[in-house]
Amino acid sequence: MPEILIAIDAEVENSGELTLASLAITQMVSALTQAISASPWAPPAPVRLISARSLTQPAFSRALSAGEALLCPLTLNLPDTVPFPAQRIYQTCRDVPGLRRHAEQLGYATGAGQHWLPAVLTARGPIYGEVICNPDYYSGKISPQPESDGGDKINAISGDCKNYRQPAHLSDSWRQQLYELAYRLLRSLDAPPAAYLMQFGFLGEVICFDRLWPYPAEPAVASIGVQEPDLFNCHWYCLTGKPILDLTIPHSAECQLHS
Repeated sequence: MPEILIAIDAEVENSGELTLASLAITQMVSALTQAISASPWAPPAPVRLISARSLTQPAFSRALSAGEALLCPLTLNLPDTVPFPAQRIYQTCRDVPGLRRHAEQLGYATGAGQHWLPAVLTARGPIYGEVICNPDYYSGKISPQPESDGGDKINAISGDCKNYRQPAHLSDSWRQQLYELAYRLLRSLDAPPAAYLMQFGFLGEVICFDRLWPYPAEPAVASIGVQEPDLFNCHWYCLTGKPILDLTIPHSAECQLHS
């Protein structure tokens, strides 16, 4: 098995240590690392945590091009020259205004949202998880975030809002609309297998598309210990071509969503 490179937004100290930007990133890295080490289909692979900026180093480019390393980014802020199969979808997702225009061309409304649909895209097709929501958003503890224009702030999801919950209760009608939107979007982008998060909101009775995350972004921490397999295990299974039969959540776990 090649070396696994988990790329994140981080500052590199003089000692060579990485300074993680938030607790959420720490949780994301830990969950993905555990998923890799627990994989029953392959011997343990060496895992290295690196700064996304360091991917410009020739040694990493050579290793990726030669198949000696497998890149698992947990950020959209990647150098454009990184040679890895998902580069195009990461660039597409980074361009939020362009992606919204694409969704509008498909016939969907767009705008800011604070909800996330997990779309686990396997080689055999998508499997949809339960929606992740922010209870604080509805309780008035936080205010809607301003629109993002992409760039270096693209990884900011919700400011101080870290209280993600899964599952959110949605009617069958809402679910079917979300599944159709995610399916058409992923197919139109020729998206490769991965655990995606489709961020969305509501405009009255209409669902509006916000953006797409091509990896288990910050809200995916809500799936840890709740969804089986969680979104970080799903992502690793997708990247390595392992089968996923279903996504399950115990009935006792519930977070009501009022739209």
